[in-house]
Amino acid sequence: MRVIRASEISEAVAKLVVEANLFLPEDVKEALHTALEREESEAGKEILSQLIANYKLAEESGLPLCQDTGLAIFFVELGEEVKVEGSLKEAIQAGVRQGYEKGYLRKSVCDPFSRQNTKDNTPAIIHLDLVPGDKLKISFMAKGGGSENMSRCTMLAPAQGFAGIKNFVLKRVKEAGPNPCPPIIVGIGIGGSFDLAPILAKKALLRPLDKFHPDPEIAAKEKELLAEINNLGIGPMGLGGKTTCLGVKIEVHPCHIASLPLAVNIQCHSARHKEVIL
Repeated sequence: MRVIRASEISEAVAKLVVEANLFLPEDVKEALHTALEREESEAGKEILSQLIANYKLAEESGLPLCQDTGLAIFFVELGEEVKVEGSLKEAIQAGVRQGYEKGYLRKSVCDPFSRQNTKDNTPAIIHLDLVPGDKLKISFMAKGGGSENMSRCTMLAPAQGFAGIKNFVLKRVKEAGPNPCPPIIVGIGIGGSFDLAPILAKKALLRPLDKFHPDPEIAAKEKELLAEINNLGIGPMGLGGKTTCLGVKIEVHPCHIASLPLAVNIQCHSARHKEVIL
C-alpha cells in the first residue's frame, strides 16, 4: 500500500489552480491559431488575434487569462492501492484555498441565497472515482460562470435518438449566442441518469481538442456536431464568422430503456484545466 501525505496533495493542488489560470493548454492554443488561419470574417480574425495575444500576455506577465478565475472543479482518480494520510477531500480544499490566495486569483464562490462570498473559493466540487493501481490523478478545471450558465440538462424520449440530441445541442448553442464567450468547446453527456449526464458532459471538456472519441461512430457524431455548430455563424465573441466552436466532445454511458438523458456543458475559449499524477 502506497501512502501519500495530505500536505503533498494540498501543495500539488495549489500549484494546479495557479498554473491552470495562467497557462492555456497547448491543444487550445493550437486550435486558436488554426481557427485564425481558417477564419474569413475580419471581425472574427481580430477577436482570435486578441485571444492569442491574451494567452501570451498571461504567460509573460503572470496575470490570469481571465478575470473570472472560476469555480474549482476536480475529477479525482484514486488508486485502490493508495492510502491518503489524512483527508483527501480536505487536502484538496486546502490546496484550493492556498492557490487562490497565493495566486491572487478572484474568489467567486458564494452562498446561493444570501450571495455571501466564502472568501477563499471553497468549497470546490470534487468527483471521486476508485481505480486500479497505486497512483492518484487529480484533474482540475477552472469553470467560469458565463459559460456554465449556458449549460443545460434534459431527458429526451428514446425515440428521439441522435436527431433529438443534435436538435437540442444546436438549439442550446444558438440560444447561448455570445454569452459563453465563443469560440466555445461543447461537452456532451449522453446516457446514465439525470444526475450522471451533466458529470459526463463536464468530464468530456477535459479531453484534448485534437483527439476525437475512440469509438468511430461517436467520433463521427462529434465531427458532425462541430461542423453544424460552426455553420450557425455566431463566430468569435458572437460577431459572426466560421469559428463558433473549437471542439465537441461526447461521453456516453448505458441508461434505462425508458430514458435518454442528455447534458450540454459549454466551455468558453479560455478552457483552463490541468492535471497532476502523484
